[in-house]
Amino acid sequence: MTVQKQTAPLNWDDLRIFLELARTGSLSAAARALRISHATVGRRVAALEEGLGRPLVDRRADGYGLTADGEAVFVLADGMDERALAILRQVSSRGGREAGLTGTVRLTTTPALADRFLMPRLGPFRARHPGIDLEVTVDNRSLSLARREADIAIRLARPQRGDLIARRLATMGYGLFAAAGAADAVIGYDEALADLPEAVWLARHMAGRRVAFRSNSLQTQLAAAKAGFGVALLPFWLAAGEPDLTPVPGEAPPLEREVWLVLHPDLRDVPRVRAVIEHLGALFTAEFAAEPDRQNCQFAGTQA
Repeated sequence: MTVQKQTAPLNWDDLRIFLELARTGSLSAAARALRISHATVGRRVAALEEGLGRPLVDRRADGYGLTADGEAVFVLADGMDERALAILRQVSSRGGREAGLTGTVRLTTTPALADRFLMPRLGPFRARHPGIDLEVTVDNRSLSLARREADIAIRLARPQRGDLIARRLATMGYGLFAAAGAADAVIGYDEALADLPEAVWLARHMAGRRVAFRSNSLQTQLAAAKAGFGVALLPFWLAAGEPDLTPVPGEAPPLEREVWLVLHPDLRDVPRVRAVIEHLGALFTAEFAAEPDRQNCQFAGTQA
């Protein structure tokens, strides 16, 4: 690609935003990943195109694609953002050790774990570490720790790729629950989540049963079960204490999912990040190991 003579230095932020758009193929997806507006994504990519004097992206029916020049720029720039973020992590790590227990820690997890499990139990952490600000992103997607979309992730599966530290927090048991007299139908997941372990378990062990309600939200499924739509497969910790629900006996082997805490190696020695990690580990261990009878489940915290 022949690039016209530049009258100003190449803007790194514009290039970084272009890379995200090239990877996601969508203004809105790129905006979510970068935490900016989709209008800003479009404006900055247009500025990059103007500076280079070449169109880099094409608007298509299914999103954005790269032009030939866009492909060339992507090949040259791919990986630059990873190296730049590695510099930021290194600086953040050293700065964090000097600053102590102050600053922001960004945590991402699923909606149910965030709203129903973590948030009611984070008060003591706030009292103990008033200088640490928490930013919690609730998302079923696995946000990229390498690209600093989050500092810590709590996930329901161990990451299989990437240079990440993973610590198993717990094994989460599931059971079938329904309102009284409402066990004749099933509450399930929508088709987009057909590969989810919970959806696979239901398809295997509840085959042939009418699916009266579907949702991609665990909390919505809980509400549907309480409203009498049918049987829901729920974590024991989420269903415990719900007076409107009763366990539904079954012969199928129970479903279990592991809960993992994941972070980038560059951040493990940052004091504020360590404080959050230690609190989360103690929280999972103490909350469930101390009251197994009340929870009526196997949800024992373990360190990996």
